[in-house]
Amino acid sequence: MFRSLSPGAIGVKVSSLAEGLELAARHGFEGYHFSLSEAAQLGVAQTAELAATNKVRLAAWGFPVNFRGSEADWKRDLEALPALARVAGELGVRRTATWIVPCSDELTYEENFKFHATRLKPAAAILAGEGIHLGLEYIGPKTLWSSKKYPFAHTMEQMGELAQAAGPNVGFLLDAWHWYTAGETIADLEQLSPQQAVDVHVNDAPDLPREQQVDNVRTLPGETGVIDIAGFLQTLKKIGYDGPVMVEPFSEKVRQLPAEEACAATAAALQKVWRQAGL
Repeated sequence: MFRSLSPGAIGVKVSSLAEGLELAARHGFEGYHFSLSEAAQLGVAQTAELAATNKVRLAAWGFPVNFRGSEADWKRDLEALPALARVAGELGVRRTATWIVPCSDELTYEENFKFHATRLKPAAAILAGEGIHLGLEYIGPKTLWSSKKYPFAHTMEQMGELAQAAGPNVGFLLDAWHWYTAGETIADLEQLSPQQAVDVHVNDAPDLPREQQVDNVRTLPGETGVIDIAGFLQTLKKIGYDGPVMVEPFSEKVRQLPAEEACAATAAALQKVWRQAGL
């Protein structure tokens, strides 16, 4: 496993891949979550050179398909996906991930499952051609999945069923926050293969009862100790996960910091839980 920076996830804006990689290097991050479309525009050679110059690994990229929107948007993005997937394959970065909205006012669970499987399966097949794995993030807080008429997949077990329906190269984006808010345990993580764990987020939670946690009110990892992040990371290491770990704290305190300070605080928090986990 290695520590990775995603500037947008901590409210930091960067103007280019070069700026982002320099920021990651300056603050001791080993990896960087990047925009695949920007890498495609720069070209494989220049993108790889920027990463090598900064001695930072290209960690993972956001899933570039609008599968939630109109059929026209979805088909347009599917048509563009093979070229992007080839770029990722040439760069050797075979991890991408997205989140799944855990509720709907229009679609029942079964209808929503069919919708997502139909939208995700063709994209997953394209990615599989380049050996790329897609991670799906389930959203755990009850305050969110119960906020609409029909709850949808919001646990590891439920998301595992959707992943299986979408393709053999589809697994999880595992977020300690959602693992905790879904009421899951170390034993749940121990059931996973390393291939099922595609990307990892770590965040901590305010000192509130689990069922009262709100999705966009979190803290930096290790800040409160509410979530057993050390146990979470130790178990991922135990099952053989060797990918990136990034922070997405939805913290107003972090968002208000200047970019350098936000990155420094995030790096320090990640290093703290790394030490606690004995990594």
